[in-house]
Amino acid sequence: MKNVLIINGHPNRTSFNHALSHAYYKGASETNAQIEQIVIADLVFDPNLAYGYKKRIDLEPDLLEAIEKIKRADHIVWVFPMWWYALPARMKGFIDRVFLPGIAFKFEEGSSFPKQLFKGKTARVIVTADTPSWYNKFWMRNPIMHQFRRGTLMFSGLKPVKMTYLAVVKNATEKQLKKWLDKVEELGRKLK
Repeated sequence: MKNVLIINGHPNRTSFNHALSHAYYKGASETNAQIEQIVIADLVFDPNLAYGYKKRIDLEPDLLEAIEKIKRADHIVWVFPMWWYALPARMKGFIDRVFLPGIAFKFEEGSSFPKQLFKGKTARVIVTADTPSWYNKFWMRNPIMHQFRRGTLMFSGLKPVKMTYLAVVKNATEKQLKKWLDKVEELGRKLK
């Protein structure tokens, strides 16, 4: 049985991102997967990694629980909006506080690259945006692809990391929104 974790990074629970998370959950519920969820907006934690890696700050109970869910997961689904070609601030703070040395990776003496502690896990990243995909790809050069997919998830060992880019949300019709919800539900059904 596959353990699936859905992490929603949108700070507003009434957002389209939350509908997308629900659609993935609905599809995955039709399989024999064990499904857990994290809604970053509901967690109580300080998103500031005040001392970087020089001094460890005690992890709040919500972050300790989130780490255990991530460790149990075989497949992690991230759903969030792209704002200013980056992650929402609270989601970035969550990653800073959770993807720590000794949890997501481990520095090793004599090696330029750390040991990846999340090896064997796969991921799906579902990003919503108001930037057309062609502009994101050719002009901006896929910043989320580089920063989050490669710089965070693959750096920690998750592989493969598949991307779903849904845009332009602000101008989307009800028909288009439904089409995207159906697409994400189908991804859940296939556990991709």
